[in-house]
Amino acid sequence: MAADPSFVVGIIGNVISILVFASPIKTFRRIVRNKSTEDFRWLPYVTTLLSTSLWTFYGLLKPGGLLVVTVNGAGAALEAAYVTLYLIYAPRETKAKMVKLVLAVNVGFLAAVVLVTLTALHGGGRLLAVGVLCVALTIGMYAAPMGAMRTVVKTRSVEYMPFSLSFFLFLNGGVWSVYSVLVKDYFIGVPNAIGFVLGTAQLVLYMAYRKATPAPAHKEEDDDGGEDEEAAVDEEEGLAHLMGQQVEMAQRRAVRLHKGLSLPKHAGAPLSSPRDGLAGSIIKSLSATPVELHSVMHQHGHGRFEPVGKGDGDVEANNKK
Repeated sequence: MAADPSFVVGIIGNVISILVFASPIKTFRRIVRNKSTEDFRWLPYVTTLLSTSLWTFYGLLKPGGLLVVTVNGAGAALEAAYVTLYLIYAPRETKAKMVKLVLAVNVGFLAAVVLVTLTALHGGGRLLAVGVLCVALTIGMYAAPMGAMRTVVKTRSVEYMPFSLSFFLFLNGGVWSVYSVLVKDYFIGVPNAIGFVLGTAQLVLYMAYRKATPAPAHKEEDDDGGEDEEAAVDEEEGLAHLMGQQVEMAQRRAVRLHKGLSLPKHAGAPLSSPRDGLAGSIIKSLSATPVELHSVMHQHGHGRFEPVGKGDGDVEANNKK
């Protein structure tokens, strides 16, 4: 008796998908060895854990969905291990944010989906609701490497787009697309067909740039340097303008002070009073004549200064000249 083609294709798809899910093992060996998450991103593991968990639930709802359950159940177990290791070695601030998201998405949201599906929906409505969610998450997973594709085009280097990952995504999308046609499951077919197209584009891009000369890195540095130099010039011009405004304001204050010195004083009006104190006398002395200023100093200096005569004032004025 010949084997069911869909079962054979599903087994191949299981093997390839598990290889894709196992690809971060090398990364987490490094994290455990160094006891640090360094600059590795944690969000993809959280979202992939949600995706595999929902696909496992979808496989349980779908008649004949055993292969969907096995591959995504294995993927969910691996992703849960990755998330746990990341939480162990992540910095305190990152750990706090990650715990909140894991509880909200992988626990709260997943539990809400399961609860609503089993209690409020029936028959085909259950597969429809869960299938739409699975499609959206899987498309997002396949679209994630598009950032790496932009980097390849910009730098003319495939350093940041490993061939093995692109190749396995290409195979994974192709095999599950064939499986979806055989079992007539479009929820599996749509996202994996998109993944197959994106994987093909990545391989074409890899072949086009694998021997290309990388773009010179100093060009960007020169651009940054030019921007820094321009910013420095703008800052110097702004500082000069501000200093000019301050000088102009100081000159205006000097003019007003000069006018104040030339205003006539009421005869007999005391320059200061005991209620003003020393501070009040100093403030009033700013508009006082030299003789009045000397009087204030004599008043607060307990007679240590002699009155300045008119002749002495003239001598002092000539010395200043």
